[in-house]
Amino acid sequence: MSIAPTECLIRLYEDRHQIEDYQGGVPRWCSGCGDNAILAAVQRICRDENLRPEKTMFVSGIGCSSRFPHYMKTYGFHGIHGRALPVAEGIKMARPDLNVFVNTGDGDCCSIGAAHWIHAIRYNMNMTVMLHDNQIYGLTKKQASPTSPIGLKSNTTPHGSYLEGLHPLSVTLGVQNVSFVAQAVDWIPEVLYDILLAAYQHKGFSFVRIVQRCPEWLPKMLEPFLNDPNRVQLLHHEKGLKLSSAVSKVYRNQLDHDPSNIHRAREVISDTDVIPVGILFQDRTVPCYEDTRHAGHPRTTEYVRAGLEAEFDKFSV
Repeated sequence: MSIAPTECLIRLYEDRHQIEDYQGGVPRWCSGCGDNAILAAVQRICRDENLRPEKTMFVSGIGCSSRFPHYMKTYGFHGIHGRALPVAEGIKMARPDLNVFVNTGDGDCCSIGAAHWIHAIRYNMNMTVMLHDNQIYGLTKKQASPTSPIGLKSNTTPHGSYLEGLHPLSVTLGVQNVSFVAQAVDWIPEVLYDILLAAYQHKGFSFVRIVQRCPEWLPKMLEPFLNDPNRVQLLHHEKGLKLSSAVSKVYRNQLDHDPSNIHRAREVISDTDVIPVGILFQDRTVPCYEDTRHAGHPRTTEYVRAGLEAEFDKFSV
């Protein structure tokens, strides 16, 4: 029995995807690296939201975290150091219909890419940004990063880091047009999934800092938080996360936090004795830059040629 081409397209679009449909190359991260947990959570979200692989894009810069696009069977762009966000913004302007994800590290985003990071928050383009923060340069073998804590001994700070580490959440919450800020940890997979899902479902620039373990260069840094569940503070609210009973049995240090209160969010992250985990701030009313600029104009051959000719006409030889 033959099937009309239109019917084939409809069936293809409506088919449910399995987790294997999003699994690309075999990850080469170290055993125990938090990047593995992030990858598993993202692939689950792609499956559960039934994201079409051909309509999904992962963009990264340089670093351990930035190998992410290689492990997703979707479109991907492995860029240069610190430039993941402008690449993602260009993609979103040309193709606002795509699901755009960005994977960046604490060195990639908060050092060479800091200027792009600040202005990407202002633009509030609809994309999900994951900051893999292990507080060290891992790919280049243990140099201090902008988020490394004071006193950390590394190959570039053998006597200990002289400066307090930059706080990515404080910076993000201080920029105009911020619309979604959250924090997760790699060792609570259920909550990590819930936070990333909420970030994807938010229309705007969703910034999620993920505190992750680096078993190779900083194997003991996060042990106090791993060994004492009370040092992880879970944020819940009717407008935010709903915690399961299983998670609540282990992590009893909880806070009812309204994510619409940006001033309270800044207070919550100032407590350095605990790691607050959950949605810190969300504002659905902030306009997206691509909507304001009416992105997605068809890039036909004639359109591109006309643009080039208009520029060439400005000059004469």
